Amino acid sequence: MIERTIKDNVLSLLGSKKAIIIIGARQVGKSTLLQQILSNRQDVMWLNGDDYDIQELFASMTSTRIRTILGNKKILVLDEAQRIEDVGIRLKLIIDQVPDVQVIATGSSSFELTAKVNEPLTGRKREFLMYPLSFSEMVNNTSFLEESRLIPHRMIYGYYPEVVCDPGNERILLKELSESYLYKDILSLDSINKPDKLVRLLKALALQIGSQVSYNEIGGLIGLDSKTVERYIDILEKSYIIFRLNSFSRNHRNELKISRKIYFWDLGIRNAIIGNLAQIENRTDVGELWENFAISERLKKNSYQTSFAQSYFWRTRQQHEIDYIEEEDGLIKAFEFKWNDRKSNVKCPPSFTSSYPSSTFCVITPKNIEDFLL
Repeated sequence: MIERTIKDNVLSLLGSKKAIIIIGARQVGKSTLLQQILSNRQDVMWLNGDDYDIQELFASMTSTRIRTILGNKKILVLDEAQRIEDVGIRLKLIIDQVPDVQVIATGSSSFELTAKVNEPLTGRKREFLMYPLSFSEMVNNTSFLEESRLIPHRMIYGYYPEVVCDPGNERILLKELSESYLYKDILSLDSINKPDKLVRLLKALALQIGSQVSYNEIGGLIGLDSKTVERYIDILEKSYIIFRLNSFSRNHRNELKISRKIYFWDLGIRNAIIGNLAQIENRTDVGELWENFAISERLKKNSYQTSFAQSYFWRTRQQHEIDYIEEEDGLIKAFEFKWNDRKSNVKCPPSFTSSYPSSTFCVITPKNIEDFLL
């Protein structure tokens, strides 16, 4: 069984009288984690917000009714809580009126769930973000040597738990993930009125990882205005499919100040969306895959370690560029990503060094990835 990084943190909160909220994309292992933690307990009630009768139950909930339903159960697990109307208010009722019951809720869309629970549960919850499996989790499960050998495989098929745990069936599993679970929450939102355009947008973004993204340009390609493109991208980001990096600037005249790059949290999903699961040696986008892999795994690490690092990329009007910038506690770290370790002698652009003389610079290749991700 693969140990998840947030397991101990969740365990430590059981019995704390605070609701435990676990957010992450569908199929990243939220329910599996809770089953591991609670498998030996007989006092757990499991409910699924996807079920219509559970939605009906919460719609007419009273403190008396929930006590009757829970009986002698001490833990309530509500999966896919974002599907419940006014779920924050409903959970607050349980926390306040049945204080000896530990509430645990999971959700696959921060766009819906966070907005529903933040205000009602202020001071009453602890929230955890869960991703597909990470490089460091797999290293802890096997070894650094074994997982580093599998990096080319992970860059094609990604880190979704079902994909990792069922070798040989990666292609069919990714087809199911990318065609059904991926869109289940997004396409149910009232604000999505052109689902075919959303799918086309996602494919366009998948073909531009590592490149600067223009909302106007993408909108022109798929037939949406730039404001709608931005709104759809925000939804995709809050559904944990993609993430954005903004440009780093300290108001130097030659730096790009309003620009962004978009990456995927899971490369298996990205490759399935564009229908390209060819092996590394047969690809022309290996540099972009390596950049996406390294940055997404770094962000997972920072999130799990509660780092306050801010993440960016850097580029000037003269096309000088650095793939990834981190700023934390006043320190600036710059990183360039090269799949071919023979290119590891790349130098930091002099314009960056002169503007930020106290910064550090490092080239990340498969030969030194442990320094970046562990």
